[in-house]
Amino acid sequence: MPRVRRHNFPPALFHHLLDRVQCRKIPTSQLQLLAKWLDAEPEVPEGPWYKRFSGMTVCGEGELIKTFLLPGQAPKGQRVT
Repeated sequence: MPRVRRHNFPPALFHHLLDRVQCRKIPTSQLQLLAKWLDAEPEVPEGPWYKRFSGMTVCGEGELIKTFLLPGQAPKGQRVT
């Protein structure tokens, strides 16, 4: 199983993630929870996955985080802990 990539993101994807944080007003507290989770070098499925936090959901595919959703938005893929 791959681990979530933290470095060398494709530039377009990195800008997409920054845009989602800004336009969806993701709180700093949620990003801190994400950073703590990433520090544990979590394993994720090869295909689509998601990780729920109290105020957002992180969606990814394989080693890459693809987007951030707000509560109430439906993620696709396998739930990870």
